[in-house]
Amino acid sequence: MSKFAQLGLSSQLTKAVEKSGYDSPTPIQEKVIPLMLEGGDIVAIAQTGTGKTAAFVLPILERLKANQHKATPKHCSTLIIVPTRELAKQIDDNIEKYGAHIYHQRACVVGGVKYPKQIKRLNQGLDILVATPGRLEDHLKSGNLSLDHTETLILDEADQMLDLGFFPAIRRIAKKTPRTRQTVLLSATMPKPIRALAAELLDSPKDVAVSPASTPVERIEQAVMLMEKPEKRPFLVQALENQFRTIIFTRTKHGADQLVKYLSKQKIVASAIHGNKSQNQRQRTLEAFRKGEEHILIATDIAARGIDIPDVSLVVNYDVPTTPEAYVHRIGRTARAGREGRAITLCAPEEQKHLRDIEKLIKVKLPIENVQAGGIDDDGYDPMKAAAKPSGKSS
Repeated sequence: MSKFAQLGLSSQLTKAVEKSGYDSPTPIQEKVIPLMLEGGDIVAIAQTGTGKTAAFVLPILERLKANQHKATPKHCSTLIIVPTRELAKQIDDNIEKYGAHIYHQRACVVGGVKYPKQIKRLNQGLDILVATPGRLEDHLKSGNLSLDHTETLILDEADQMLDLGFFPAIRRIAKKTPRTRQTVLLSATMPKPIRALAAELLDSPKDVAVSPASTPVERIEQAVMLMEKPEKRPFLVQALENQFRTIIFTRTKHGADQLVKYLSKQKIVASAIHGNKSQNQRQRTLEAFRKGEEHILIATDIAARGIDIPDVSLVVNYDVPTTPEAYVHRIGRTARAGREGRAITLCAPEEQKHLRDIEKLIKVKLPIENVQAGGIDDDGYDPMKAAAKPSGKSS
């Protein structure tokens, strides 16, 4: 019997999982899958890259297999709410992959896509609906969807939904579902507002907090490069030499576009994804990056959520994130699926105030290098050798 079968999954699912290259469940999967199959509410703390998507997708599909019934028009049995289009697409792809041998009706409902196609899918009735809050509320208000029959509600990446101001919408949506539903909330961090939301929406939930032997943060070589703001661009050009797949984070959409233009003048090809890009543009850019047709992706925090590409070798924080949780999510784009990775943060003096909060959250004292004009100091400083393994000491 396979290790996934021991968790209560059928042969159809274990075959699909093994075909995807997974031999054994991750710690989050070992804990969440049995609890979900039991039917209780769950609060799970899990960073990106830990296998958390499969942790809730697999038991959803298992229940569908056991309770085959025709979906009710304009209703959904399972509702998965996520903060971004990219994450919605990633989860939808995972459902398709793992559910290849289990009949199910599903849809992905996000902004940036025309309504008629979505309305047609909703009219047919769904077993699983993956949605972002804004577009979901549009359909609810228009009468295209009812949540009266929703049995399972998944809130993924709750911390990001908090940052984006989605909690009022989440509360309104949850009120439209039966009180007897199963609710699962997943988040990389668990600040007080998320705890409060969980207390409000969940019924006696089981807490799952996975602390793997090597967390994604611990597998990442991290360094902070202290420099004046005008020095960031030339330093970045140097840091990108001989890098294969890199994600660069900027604070603003305008900043991302300006950086693409600057790198282009330096004969470096890069593409940006952010909220001002259409869904098709974002998807094409991500596919080119995933396939290795383009090696440098510039993104804002929101647009990058849901990027699950296993071999990103370097993450660059062009701007220091103003919230420590954003730092964790950014660098989590590397060191995925057990791999190691590197993260460099370019920090102007006025941005240093954000570093201490980051260090408190990750419980690591970040190494800081002073960088002189041009990116190389008098001792022949090499930016790629500066990223050191975290000390693991609390600041």
